[in-house]
Amino acid sequence: MRPHVQKGFTLIELLIVVAIIGIIAAIAIPNLLNAIDRGKQKRTMADLRSVGTAVEEYAIDNNVYPVASAMTTLQTFIEPSYIRAAPVVDGWSRTFQVASVTGQYTVCSGGKDGGTCTTDGAGATTGFNDSITFTGGVFAQWPEGTQQ
Repeated sequence: MRPHVQKGFTLIELLIVVAIIGIIAAIAIPNLLNAIDRGKQKRTMADLRSVGTAVEEYAIDNNVYPVASAMTTLQTFIEPSYIRAAPVVDGWSRTFQVASVTGQYTVCSGGKDGGTCTTDGAGATTGFNDSITFTGGVFAQWPEGTQQ
C-alpha cells in the first residue's frame, strides 16, 4: 500500500503569499492615487484651454471679451458657436471660476482642494491643491514636475 500524500498549501505558505500581496498593494496604491490626480490635472488643463480658445474666438468676432462672472454666464456667449458644450467643472467636479470683462478674461480651477484663484500668477506649481489659471490665451499658473 502506498502512503496517502496530501496535496495543498500549508498555512505558512498562504500567509507568506498574503503578506507579499499586501506589500505590493502598499506600494502600488499611493502611486495609483497620484496618477489619478495627475490625470485630473491634465483634464482640467485641457478643459481650461478649450474654454479659453472659445473666449478668444468670441473676442475675434466681437472685438471684446464676453462679460461674465460665472461659468454659466460665460456659456451663453460661447455655446454652441465657439464650443459645442463648454466644460463647467474641473477634474475634481468643482465649477470653474470665471472673471471676464471686455478687456480681459480669466478661467480658473481651484485645484484638488477647491481653493480660490485670487492670487494666481505664480507660474509652475508642484501641488495638487494649487489652482490652475488660464488667462489671456496662456496659463498664468499651471502644474509642472512631480506633484504632491
